Order: sequence, then structure tokens, then C-alpha cells
Amino acid sequence: MRFLDLLVMSVNNLRRRKLRTALTVLGVVIGTASIVVMMSLGIGMSEMQMELMESYGSMTAINVYSDMYSTQNSSKEPAHLTDETIEAIRRMDHVEGVSPLLNVNVILKQGQYVASYVSLVGVNQDYMKQITVGEGTYPVMDGSEVQLLVGNWVIQNFSNGKQNSSYYETGELPPVDLMNDPLYIIYDVDGYYTSMNGGNGDGTPVKPPKKYLVPVAGIVEGGIEDANQYSWSVYTDLEALKKQLKQVFKKNPIPGQPTNKKGKPYNYFIYNNAVVYVDDIDNVKAVQEAITDMGFQANSNSEWMEQSKKQSQMIQMVLGGIGAVSLFVAAIGIANTMMMSIYERTKEIGVMKVLGCDMGNIRNMFLIESGFIGLLGGVIGLILSYGISYLINHFPVAASMMGGMEGDISRIPLWLSGSALGFAVVVGMVAGFLPAIRAMKLSPLAAIRNE
Repeated sequence: MRFLDLLVMSVNNLRRRKLRTALTVLGVVIGTASIVVMMSLGIGMSEMQMELMESYGSMTAINVYSDMYSTQNSSKEPAHLTDETIEAIRRMDHVEGVSPLLNVNVILKQGQYVASYVSLVGVNQDYMKQITVGEGTYPVMDGSEVQLLVGNWVIQNFSNGKQNSSYYETGELPPVDLMNDPLYIIYDVDGYYTSMNGGNGDGTPVKPPKKYLVPVAGIVEGGIEDANQYSWSVYTDLEALKKQLKQVFKKNPIPGQPTNKKGKPYNYFIYNNAVVYVDDIDNVKAVQEAITDMGFQANSNSEWMEQSKKQSQMIQMVLGGIGAVSLFVAAIGIANTMMMSIYERTKEIGVMKVLGCDMGNIRNMFLIESGFIGLLGGVIGLILSYGISYLINHFPVAASMMGGMEGDISRIPLWLSGSALGFAVVVGMVAGFLPAIRAMKLSPLAAIRNE
């Protein structure tokens, strides 16, 4: 008997018992929808965590730190991040680039508006190209002059020096035009506040430190509501910043730079931290361990990603298991339906055997019926899943559950849809297997005599 004939017979048998078939299919619909929706929530939360981590830096980047001050009173030479150690890290296997970061606190002034203790970070080309510019362009990176790339949240730090008003008090951004109006920078923050407070403690007035006119090349992408790892700082060319600091402070200690045991500055710059770019995420751990062996602290987003993956897998297993319970109950319903069908069609089965119908065809007929129930329930369950997922993603509580993070909390990838549909069909056929075997083993004569 051809497969098409078996399929037609199976569908006709199901159509004759519409209510029973509909109730059995309903069980599969609920089970499939439960699995898909539950797993979509786990997938959504996992992907949102990954997106959040990626927004704070690359998965193949390693952040390197050294404690610049804790070893000053020790006989042990501190492990400083200098140009020499940066080059040593750059020569490591699988390292594609290294960006040292030189961080100094400065004051920005525009008219009556002042932004205090702004973090000015000197970076190289490797780091600068990771930042997305929203307005303007990147600073010149040839060491010739200090040009600024301003974080999109820095404008919040400006306040009116005379009125002592700020964004955090008024809720309104100050009328500061960073791109078009002149902007001044003061490197000697301590000297500025000493002069503002009437000089030294003995009443001797202190001359205000020099302020430098500095061009703003661009502003980091994003508005006042958009935050990323580059939003709070100001960035410039590393070599230009080092040259400028040497001119401003000359032989005096540069704020933020450590000194030796005699309190004198080193004759080289010591970086606050560095970012190491690795060629592949699989090599991050090995490079990170090599850097740690040099005496530095190192961490990467890949560490948190691995932990997050394990947590997400556990969540998906738990949520998928909850949904699988519903599909297991549906499988019992399919088995019950097929057993009832055998009892009602015992005489029909006996006639088919007497007429010489192959035993495999009888088995396949019942397997096709149970598989068709699973297929129909799986398709309807998938449609229902997409509807529920849409409602979840557009429900206001969903955003609050994820701490206000943007994105869909329920995500149904194609592989999940295909797997759920195939699983529903397999469950249906497995549930119908024992009834199909029972149909094969029925005695033809006993089946024909059955009323």
C-alpha cells in the first residue's frame, strides 16, 4: 500500500472522530507552546545578557591593571604598566594589539560653565577606533595636538559657577555647545581649587593655573538617555597628551602618576591600565594567564560570558523541562486516543488482515495517525507561541523584569521552531507506537468475530 493511501486513510479516520481528535491535538498545542515559550524566555534573557556584555567591551579584549601605589613602601619593585611592558605584551602569541590608557582628571570650562574632575583619557588608534562617533569626527592621532572626543554624558557635569546650578539639580542640560563654542581645559586641578579658595593656608594668594584652548573633534554616539562605557570620559591621542602634560607640569609630579620612595616622579609615564586585543575568544584565557604571571591583574568579558552561559543553560533546561511536562501529558492523551481507536476499529483491522494487508502497513497507518496529531498540534502550538511571545515583548512588565534593558525578552529562533515541530511529531509517533504494535498482533479471526 502506498504512503499516500495510508495518509488519506489516517486523515479520514481522524476526521470521523473530530471531537476526540481536537481534544488530543489541543494537548499537543499546549505542550508545544509551553516548551517554545519557556525556552524562548531563557534564550531571550541569555542573549540580552550577551548584548549587555558586548556593549561594555569586546569579548576578545582583556583589561589589564596594576596597583600603582600599594608597593611604594615595599622593597619589592612594583609591576608598572610602562611602554616597555606594553611592548612585551604586544609580542605575545595571539595578541593583535595593545592600547595603554593614561587617565588624568581635568577641568573643562566654557564661559561661566565649569565641569570638574572630568576624566581625560589618552588612548592610541587601536582603542579610539572602538568608539562610535555620533557628531563630528575622530581626533587627530599623530601626536601633534590635543583634540577631544567627548563622551555623550560629559555635558551633564557642567554647572554654572556663579549660580551653582547643575543638571542633577535642575534636570535641564546646561547651554553648552561643545562643538562650536570655545572650550578650555585646566590640567592642574589642585592649583585651580587652591586659587579659588583664597590660596594657601597662610593666606598667600596663589595664581590660577593656565587654561588651554582645546578643539573638540567629536562627541560619542548617543543622547542623554543612552549610556555606554565611553559616555563618561573624554578621549584624546595618547602621545599628544603625554607631550602636553610634560609642558604643563615640567619636572613637577603629574597628578595621577606614582612617585618613587623619595617622592620624586619617574622619568617615564606609568599607565593606569591597558586593553589587550586577542585574535580569537578561545585564546583569551591563555593570554590572560600569561599577563597575570607578569604580576598584573587581568580580566575579560569572556569570563563573565562563560558563567552567564552556564547559568543560561541551566535556566533553559529548567524552563524547557517545565514545558516538556505538558507535552508528556499530551503524549499520554495521544496514546489513549490511539488505543481507543484500536478498540473501535478491531473488526476493520481483522478484515484488513484477512484480505492480506501487510502487517507493516497496519502499523504505519496508526503511526501516521499519531504523527499527524503531533504535526497538527505542533504547527498550531508554534503559531500560538509566536502570539504569546509578541504579547510578552510588548507587555510593560517585561522591560521592568530585565532592569529596563532594551530588547525582546522572548526570542524564538528558527532552530527552536524546527526542533519543537519535529519533537512534537516524534512524541506523537512514539506515543502511538505501542497501540500500533497491539494492532499488528490482533488475531484476524478474533477481530472479525468482535462486535
